[in-house]
This record gives sequence, structure tokens and C-alpha cells, in this order.
Amino acid sequence: MAGAEIARRRQRPASSRALFRFAEAVEADPAIDRWLDAQSEQLGSIARTWLARLRDGGPGVRELMHDGCPTACVDDAAFAYVGVYRAHVSVGFFHGAVLADPAGLLAGTGKYMRHVKIRPGQVLDAAALEALIVVAYRDVVARLEKVRKRSPQDRGE
Repeated sequence: MAGAEIARRRQRPASSRALFRFAEAVEADPAIDRWLDAQSEQLGSIARTWLARLRDGGPGVRELMHDGCPTACVDDAAFAYVGVYRAHVSVGFFHGAVLADPAGLLAGTGKYMRHVKIRPGQVLDAAALEALIVVAYRDVVARLEKVRKRSPQDRGE
């Protein structure tokens, strides 16, 4: 790759970074239901609730297990995941760093990803988290449209 191309890519804002893609994403991955069944009742219930919201995010939502977490995609492009940990559930967003978050739910300091921690008994602004899911879904749909509009050479084909 030429030096000018490397410099151009480094200068891109986070909103134009490449998609995280999974060709193996499917409409309904049975491994996810097995994973949910293996969780504790309390945390598993929280995970099921938010995974259902991801699954209902919009047309073209597909899923797979990635890094031990159910991951929701638009077609093959990841937009969110649900993770169960010792004392909380996280709903994470692959491009969370660029999502509008007026309620201030998102945590994390990474270049791209952000997450919302949900603890049992915690008062959660569910409407704000649902809005983040909608925004994340729409963000990835828009990113896919940009990729589809670029020339095959720009897409690396």
C-alpha cells in the first residue's frame, strides 16, 4: 500500500472506518439459544431481553456467536452484541464511539466500541438503550450503503 493511501486511511474519522463483517452470520443461530440457556437465571433474563431487542432491530438482522457473545449484524456487518459477565450484562456497540448518546449510557474509551452495563436491580433508562440500538442499526445500514455505492476497486474486489 502506498504511503499516501496509508496516510489517507489514518486521517479518516471513526465514522468512516471499515465494517466488522461476518460472512457466517445467519438468521437464527441455535448456538445463541444454547448460550442463553447456560446463563444464570438473573443475568440470562437480562441478556434475553436485550438480545430480543437486537434481533428486532430491523430488516436484515442476522446473528452469530463471536468471542463468546451473541452478535447482531445487518446482513454480515456487526452492529451490537450482548455479553454476560460475573455480575452484569453488557450491550455493546461496534461503532459506539460515534453514536449519539444523549442519556450518557455508553461506557468505554476505545477507538470504536462502547457498551452499556446492566446490573440486576439497577434502574435502567430502557428507552435510551432501545434508542441506541436503533441508532446503531441505522448507522451500520448507512455504512453498508456507502460500501455498496463505491466502485469494485475501492471495495477491494
